[in-house]
Amino acid sequence: MSGTTGARPRVLAVLRERLAAAGDEARGALWRLAEDGRELDANLVRLAPGAAVGEHRESVLDVLLVGVAGNGRVEPDGLELAESAVLWLPRGARRAFTAGPRGLAYLTVHRRRPGLAIGSAPPGAVRPEPEGGEAPCFLDRVCPGCGRVSDDPAPVYCSRCGEAFG
Repeated sequence: MSGTTGARPRVLAVLRERLAAAGDEARGALWRLAEDGRELDANLVRLAPGAAVGEHRESVLDVLLVGVAGNGRVEPDGLELAESAVLWLPRGARRAFTAGPRGLAYLTVHRRRPGLAIGSAPPGAVRPEPEGGEAPCFLDRVCPGCGRVSDDPAPVYCSRCGEAFG
């Protein structure tokens, strides 16, 4: 068996079932990859109709987006993200998302972000693993109610609509 976790291949989620179980009004990250020992992060995200994720840049990781339901646009290139479309967002590229009139659900997949540390860790040091996948870019700052990206690194309530962050 390869790897150090002894993990075995298995189905982790059926995305259409996750969307249905969350209900039509649920927004934000609806599912995250949370397996111990993983080298990837993945998130199922849903935006409300017309909601936007403001322009930002991921300087460390490439991100793969897979359209799951609805549609939207990825700017500044005007790329359409629709069901079953796969977009590659190379690290360093600027991007912003706007959901179409039916909203947008998509899966993000990227290499697991290295843990944050002050200074350097001694060789062989083991850092604790965070619970669940890491949000790519600023998804953890996207309001589930209105889609506004918060400037606060750990938002509790949206300053635009008052929605609680989950």
